[in-house]
Amino acid sequence: MISNLMRPKVNGSSAIRRMFEEGKKLAAVYGPENVYDFSLGNPNVPAPEELRDAMIDILKTEDPLKLHGYMSNAGFDETRQAIADDLNHRYGTVYSAANIVMTAGAGSAMNITMRSILEPGDEVIVFAPYFLEYNNYLSNYGAVPVVIAPHPESGFMPDVQEMCAKITPKTKAVIINNPNNPTGAVYPAEVISQLADALKSKQEELGTVIYIISDEPYRELVYGDAKVPHIPDFYNNTLICYSYSKSLSLPGERIGYVLVPPQSDGWEEFVLSLSTANRMLGIVNAPSLQQLAIARCTGLRSNVAFYERNGADLYEGLTAMGFSCVKPDGAFYLWVKSPIDDDAAFCDELKNERVLSTPGSAFMGPGYFRLSYCVSHETVVNSMPSFKKVAARYFG
Repeated sequence: MISNLMRPKVNGSSAIRRMFEEGKKLAAVYGPENVYDFSLGNPNVPAPEELRDAMIDILKTEDPLKLHGYMSNAGFDETRQAIADDLNHRYGTVYSAANIVMTAGAGSAMNITMRSILEPGDEVIVFAPYFLEYNNYLSNYGAVPVVIAPHPESGFMPDVQEMCAKITPKTKAVIINNPNNPTGAVYPAEVISQLADALKSKQEELGTVIYIISDEPYRELVYGDAKVPHIPDFYNNTLICYSYSKSLSLPGERIGYVLVPPQSDGWEEFVLSLSTANRMLGIVNAPSLQQLAIARCTGLRSNVAFYERNGADLYEGLTAMGFSCVKPDGAFYLWVKSPIDDDAAFCDELKNERVLSTPGSAFMGPGYFRLSYCVSHETVVNSMPSFKKVAARYFG
């Protein structure tokens, strides 16, 4: 029998994953080319060939005892330094290997970060809509999410005023996801600056440390003139959780890191805590082959133009039908207003036309639905008649 702790989590299992499994069933009946699956953020762009070549070369030439053995729980020194060098080149910073802890993806990065700062009963602020897995991560450590309401009129920017009103002595962190899943919004420098200034004032007022946990797996996936600010430039107590799942199309490889800037509170002890948490949570260390490959490939990126084209075509197609959409500046998600209040019911209508989407309520954003357009361009194009059938019932 499973534990009482896990039972509600199993019963409330991810709506995204449920729709993904539903898609596989529909594909078996109608053929995969006739099912338009926008449910899961699974990159459709292949990983760069240079990365594959690096892996093959490492397997052929690296000392097998090093390649397949243990290393420091924080990861290989050369990988950590290569990442620090890349960040320094991009942001004019002075990071070193000592500021980086390698992880098994962003989920692992978030968990060891939370393990290092949270006590039971602590509060962590999240801005709706948001990736609901954060709730599960927080519950692992007895912490609770404090949700800031979404604001469509601002393009789903964080409400700094409401955040300040909800900060208490129990507030340990604020989670920022930039670019944002599910809205595709990119929080610009002026928004980050306002948020940082507010948190500085609250830290001084309460005499506590409040961290920004910046979840950045989509950091490289930005379009046009959009730029993702480097939050440590604005706020000292920032912890960046990063994954190569999206930027290098490696979701199955589980490789990422936590950056702890040297200006952050007690940063050296924090890095030691993260390394210990890697071991405590059973991760031990990030996958060795991926670490050594990343050390050679920090400058590589996936084909951002592919996602930009998909997003633009999907946005233009749906808005022409009458749907209200948030024009994405980053990531690979389109956030669309449901024509009816019951977003789950509307997603079922789409499913009847073999279009798979995710209800906004799965992201604490009821009344909307999410389309993940990291799919083939043919899927975007071929899905339009199905969207049009549903749209005709509401928009004429």
